[in-house]
Amino acid sequence: MAHTINSFSLKEDQLDNPLEKILLPPTDPNAEVQEIPGYKLVYVNGACPRNYRVYTDDSMIGVIFQHITHWCNGVDSLRYAEPVDAAVGLDQFMKVARVSTTATGEPPTEEELFDKEFDALMSDEWERLKRYVPKTRDLVAA
Repeated sequence: MAHTINSFSLKEDQLDNPLEKILLPPTDPNAEVQEIPGYKLVYVNGACPRNYRVYTDDSMIGVIFQHITHWCNGVDSLRYAEPVDAAVGLDQFMKVARVSTTATGEPPTEEELFDKEFDALMSDEWERLKRYVPKTRDLVAA
């Protein structure tokens, strides 16, 4: 009997089951949410580190990580003892990033976006990078 391997092996009932959502919003009753002063942390996945999306009000500002001995975020190299400190560090970085973008009045170029930390990119910036095609005349063979 021949068996076929299907790379997309989700069962049909899993696709229709709302409990199987991957990224639950903080308002979803099935989301694992930690509330800390000024922030909501929503567990995404991982064992060590555990990954949490950070929300202020209803806006996601980024991701922080819970290790066995400390917390960290994706924008600095500091180790924090408490999740609120990692969230505040992330929030302050994002506010500075927004100020520097609005100070010039121009959004960052795609080349500038390539220099940003992976977790610091906003969804609209990801969309811009997905559509970006570099000019071939600027490429040099090494």
